[in-house]
Amino acid sequence: MGPIKLEEYLPEQLPPRWSKLLGQQALDMLARVGQNLDSMPASAALMTPTGADILRAFATPPEAVRAVIFGQDPYPGLGHASGLAFSVEKTVSPLPASLRNIRTEYSSDVALPLPSHGDLQAWAHAGVLLLNRHLSTLIGSPGAHRSLGWADFTNHVVSALAESSQYFVAILWGREAQELKPLLGDTPTIESAHPSPLSAHRGFFGSRPFSRTNRYREEAGFVPIDWSLGVEQ
Repeated sequence: MGPIKLEEYLPEQLPPRWSKLLGQQALDMLARVGQNLDSMPASAALMTPTGADILRAFATPPEAVRAVIFGQDPYPGLGHASGLAFSVEKTVSPLPASLRNIRTEYSSDVALPLPSHGDLQAWAHAGVLLLNRHLSTLIGSPGAHRSLGWADFTNHVVSALAESSQYFVAILWGREAQELKPLLGDTPTIESAHPSPLSAHRGFFGSRPFSRTNRYREEAGFVPIDWSLGVEQ
């Protein structure tokens, strides 16, 4: 059995509810990204994330989305990329620096204890779409797949969500995420510096994105998000 043809595999991995919202155009975009990836077999062993994790963010169905946190591209560290922006598996240690800063702001903002892990899957289950603009890279090479068409696909996702009747808050950390604002229409947004160590002290710390998201939701008559991640005893 030969390697998986991503040109065929990626469109098949998009859940039906997302396919219905995004339409054939999105499936064609995924096929083009897959075709670009298939054309680079020499680097296939270094691709991260892989398999079903590439589109893992879309396990949160569109009608359940209450907020979107945008990342740039997956962590390039070995075993770090999970398919959810900024998240890692519970076993990963030490944590990526941006994630450590997110945990610090989270604990300060919502007055919850710091979890001992960096797994943000509970947020996805609570309706937070953890979406990178580029959904794959190579181990050791941040941004390696930025020219393959991922941004066309994720921009389409943003536009489709914004044009739907779904109420959500867009959390835009850093310049690249903030470039999406023209696609968001009247969607409420929360903007700050990126949690990277290079910029976190220039406006990320103290920005209170989690409580502000819930304030937007409650003022619009919607239930707040349960941001708790759980703490191991």
